[in-house]
Amino acid sequence: MDLSDILTEESVFYFTGIANKDDLIARLASEAAKLLQRDREAIVETLANREALGSTGLGNGIAIPHGKLPGLTRVAAIFARLETPVEFYAVDDQPVDLVMMLLAPTGAGADHLKALSRVARLLRTEPIVDDLRRAEDPAKFYAILTAPVASHKAA
Repeated sequence: MDLSDILTEESVFYFTGIANKDDLIARLASEAAKLLQRDREAIVETLANREALGSTGLGNGIAIPHGKLPGLTRVAAIFARLETPVEFYAVDDQPVDLVMMLLAPTGAGADHLKALSRVARLLRTEPIVDDLRRAEDPAKFYAILTAPVASHKAA
């Protein structure tokens, strides 16, 4: 699975003015609702229910909030880089500034897990994370995220 299968240029953002985890989840849900033509509150609830099981903050400033949403026909991703990191209760207690939200159809067991695995691997690749943190333009984020991993060089 290529990230371009689930992430579009329109689903990549640079967020400013995010004060906390709840603001971040609400903003991600708003963007996803517009792009996927789904109910914003249903997305917030899906993400909040998953977060209640434990934070999806992986550490190193990265989070992958995710959940299954009835009515979707495919896995969809939203990426955001935050201007100011926010507390996300990540495993390393560090604030989060890179977020990839994944939404999957209710019955998408294998596809959902493949997407989670792919995104987690990608966002644990140090040169990619460094490139994302240096960039401030959504088009650049998209290019970084969808480029072959081998094209990223350690600085």
